[in-house]
Amino acid sequence: MLTEQSPFDAYKHTNVDARAAAANQHELVRMLLDGLLDELARAEGHLEAKRVEHKGASIGKCLDIIHGLDSALDMEQGGEIAQNLHRLYDYCSQQLFQASLKNDATLLKPVDKVIRDVRDGWQNLN
Repeated sequence: MLTEQSPFDAYKHTNVDARAAAANQHELVRMLLDGLLDELARAEGHLEAKRVEHKGASIGKCLDIIHGLDSALDMEQGGEIAQNLHRLYDYCSQQLFQASLKNDATLLKPVDKVIRDVRDGWQNLN
């Protein structure tokens, strides 16, 4: 499917698809966390530039990633760690909603911190 993507964007998308196809579960989670951090930065830029429509799309993508991460948690076998991650993801979702509602980029900072901490934890697994 051809779109109005630049050749570089198309290459990046293909590269991400290839990495995802070859990734194990831990690598997939890291890729999602990295993508979430990238999208958070875009959302912050949109908020600061008052690009409301783009802000909404970016925050929507962030919420989709967080909900995907949350739905992948195994609450039975994951025990306390899964429960804690679920609470963190819920907190991040609420913060993102408030940031979007109030058009306040400062509300994204705690989300960025939480996700960076979670990502650091995943980095240390391997």
